[in-house]
Amino acid sequence: MGQGGLQKKDAFSEAIAGKKLPVLTLDNKWYKLLGEVGREAMQNEEEALNALLKKQGKINTELKDIKRLKKKLMSEIVPMVDEMEQGGDAKLEKKIEEHKRLVEECNEKIEAYQDEMLDIPKELDHLNGELMLSTMANCYDTIQENTSDIAEIEKWVAEIRVELKKKLIRKQEMEQKNHEIYSYMHDIFGAEVMNLFDLKYDPEQKHPKKPGETTPNEHNEGS
Repeated sequence: MGQGGLQKKDAFSEAIAGKKLPVLTLDNKWYKLLGEVGREAMQNEEEALNALLKKQGKINTELKDIKRLKKKLMSEIVPMVDEMEQGGDAKLEKKIEEHKRLVEECNEKIEAYQDEMLDIPKELDHLNGELMLSTMANCYDTIQENTSDIAEIEKWVAEIRVELKKKLIRKQEMEQKNHEIYSYMHDIFGAEVMNLFDLKYDPEQKHPKKPGETTPNEHNEGS
C-alpha cells in the first residue's frame, strides 16, 4: 500500500462510518477488482474475515442440527409420558429421564451457540470495515498511479503526433522533389537514360515498381 493510501485512511474511515457494507470476500466484483496481486497486501485481513465467516456458518449448521435433535427428542417424550401415566415401568421412566437430560443438554448448547452468535455480527462488521479501508487505500494508490501514467502516455502521444506530422510532411516534400527530378531528367534524356537511375519506385505513381514494370512515360517512349 502506498503512502498516499495510508494518509487517506482516516478520510476513508469517516466516509464509510455508519454505512452498511457488503461482505467483501463474498463479492466476486471485489476479487475481480483487486486480483491476486492487489490482495497480497491485505491477505491477513482477508483470511481473518473468511475464518470468521466459516465459524459463523459452522455455528449456524450445528445450531440447526441441535434444534432438530431437540425437536425429535421432545416429540418422542410426549407419547412416553402419556404411556407412563397409564402405568409404565421403570425402564420407560429411565428412558424418559434420559430424553429429558438430552433435551436439557440441547438447551445448554443452543444457549451457548446463541450467545456466541451475538458477538459475530459486530466482529464481522469490524473486520469487513478494516478490509474495506485497505481496499479503498489500494484503489486510491492504483488510481493515482494510473492517472500519472495516463498523463505521461498522453504527453508521449502528443509528441509522437507532432513528430509523425513532421515526418509525413518531409515524406511528401521528398516525393515531390523526386517527381520533379524524374520529370525534368526524363524530358531531357528519355526513358533509356532514366533506367540508369535504378529507381525503386515510380515517382509519378508513388508506389514501388515491380520487376520489369515500366512507367507510363517509359511505355510511351517504347511505342
